[in-house]
Amino acid sequence: MPDAAAEPDTAAGRAAAQETSALSHPAVDPDATAGYGVHPDQVIDFYAPRGAGGPGGPVPVVVVLHGGSWRAPYDRRHVSPFADFLAHRGFAVASVEYRRGAQEGPGGGSGEAGGSGGAGSAGGGPVAGRWPDTFADVAAALDALPALVRRHLPGADPRRTVLTGHSAGGHLALWAAARHLLPADAAWRLDRPAPLRGVVALAPIADLEVARELRVCGGAALELLGGEEHFEERRPYVDPALLLPTGIATTLVQGRADVDVPQAVAEAYADAAAKAGEVVGLTLLEDVGHFPLIDPAADACAVVAEEIAQLAW
Repeated sequence: MPDAAAEPDTAAGRAAAQETSALSHPAVDPDATAGYGVHPDQVIDFYAPRGAGGPGGPVPVVVVLHGGSWRAPYDRRHVSPFADFLAHRGFAVASVEYRRGAQEGPGGGSGEAGGSGGAGSAGGGPVAGRWPDTFADVAAALDALPALVRRHLPGADPRRTVLTGHSAGGHLALWAAARHLLPADAAWRLDRPAPLRGVVALAPIADLEVARELRVCGGAALELLGGEEHFEERRPYVDPALLLPTGIATTLVQGRADVDVPQAVAEAYADAAAKAGEVVGLTLLEDVGHFPLIDPAADACAVVAEEIAQLAW
């Protein structure tokens, strides 16, 4: 991790300091954990609401999809303080784990094998995503969620569900809301729009073509789809920018100072939505980088909670 103190007045230094702050909070244990499959990563953590955040009655459910470039070292524990923050805002929270890429690509050591058609990381490090497992898991988790919410979050209303996700998780949130627009032969396709109140995507990798061009997160978008040989054929199945209009209320929250997932990626998705006849909200935050959006100590995190509340209540 960069030493923020060594370069406090640079963009890189500020970004490093914001990352340090966001990842410095101790992990928060959930109130319950349930599986939606047999793999160890096929689990959902549940956080019961800790405070009154709305007009009363059954509380909305916020589904959190964590980021981390779809890579194995980054799991749901790093967003557990954010999940707990939302629970203290009065939401019932479901934090989804899913299978990510292998620990190391062919140039590194012997990590867990990725899904079929995977591509190794160019640097031999952790690979982004498992094809098709990452998407199969997110779809299965969302399909299982209503029954699991009724069991583990009494007092929550699964009919008022908002999806949120950060970075790679923002991509997955947008994708999950667009499953009814997938090609007819897609295993994850729904016959009708998912019963969601909306999506709040946080610095999402929302346009995979633009992300590839900008080499976002070290070329993670290209790795996610299995490399150059699979990118174009798989993109219609997983690129939110091609799955529009969803008909589901959607807001993107983006820091203008984000050097990890630049503003141009969110703008490309919003432009694609507009061309498809859909208005997507785009909230741009000055002097905010990639990580304050999930940092309970940052003002940007409160903005995120308000955006979720606008859709949830």
